Amino acid sequence: MLKHVKISEKQFIVLLSLYIIGSAILVIPSIIVSIAKQDAWITSILTLIIALGIMPLYIALGRRYPTMLFTEFTEEILGKWIGKLFSIIFLTFPLVAGSLTLYNIGDFIITQVMPETPIVPIYVFVLSVSLFGVRLGLEVLARSGEILFPWVVALFSLLVLFLTKQINFDHFQPFFTMGLRPIFISTVHFLTFPFLDTVVFLMIFPYVKWTSKKRTPVYIGTLIGGVFLIIIIFLCILVLGVDQTSTRLFPTYLLAQEINVANFITRIEVIVAIIWFISIFFKLSILLFVLNLGLAQLFNLSSYRFLALPIGLLFLASSNIFVPSGPFLGTYTLTTSPFYTGTIGFVLPLFLFVIDRIKKKLVDS
Repeated sequence: MLKHVKISEKQFIVLLSLYIIGSAILVIPSIIVSIAKQDAWITSILTLIIALGIMPLYIALGRRYPTMLFTEFTEEILGKWIGKLFSIIFLTFPLVAGSLTLYNIGDFIITQVMPETPIVPIYVFVLSVSLFGVRLGLEVLARSGEILFPWVVALFSLLVLFLTKQINFDHFQPFFTMGLRPIFISTVHFLTFPFLDTVVFLMIFPYVKWTSKKRTPVYIGTLIGGVFLIIIIFLCILVLGVDQTSTRLFPTYLLAQEINVANFITRIEVIVAIIWFISIFFKLSILLFVLNLGLAQLFNLSSYRFLALPIGLLFLASSNIFVPSGPFLGTYTLTTSPFYTGTIGFVLPLFLFVIDRIKKKLVDS
């Protein structure tokens, strides 16, 4: 399927970076700081190091089956029927993650931008744009990412520059007042969202024109996305402080509202909104693409494109069903999400890797 589709390593880096930034740039500071308080900066650095240590697992599976999708080599490793069962379990992830991402978009717009607008029309508009991108294909999405990513970097640089005078290093103190346990718990949350989410890129690996044998673009993309989030977490603590960051749903948006340069450049939170809209568009589009592609392969369909509209309608319905309210999402994020995402993003790939190695050793012997 899609035998002639290829994207460059540079395009892969851009897509991976934007996917990691995604919805996390707005919501992750609140989650991490509410747990680890002023030590959240330690959590952010530690998590990125661990995430880079997990990437070799994905790379090993991708190199072992360079022309196969995740759903294809799962059947190759576990057999047809068991493999299909595990593939279905895997494909629940882009559906759930996409539904949560869509809710994040709608919730942000109706609470921060257009409070009197119903959430469903926002869902429809955002989905329409993403579905259009999915139907055009992976190559078009990758080229679009190349064009828009420099704007994300430029706007993010402006945000950091404008906030430098608002920084207060006293917000970092005191260190380790709550011990190591909150750092560990917050690291688990930060690792599962958004870094283990990147397991979906195993469905994109076969379409990359790899030139580096060690798959360094995987590390580079993870590093870039992680650094963006680390900087945001640092800024939220240093500018807003622990109390405001942990109690606000979208602290990064509040962060941009703090910008005041000579009483002339103020309230330019549109910077954060543009960064977020671009990154979340690519995250939602990739999740839609992966689900469409996975289902098409699972049922031996000739094309994934005609599934785009039905899958989009499924996303629309599931966003209302899976996420009935903001408090429900908060509870899910702090309780269920680490176990579910950890299982799909780490336990399942590790299980496949171990079984594959055992089978290879048995064949070689």
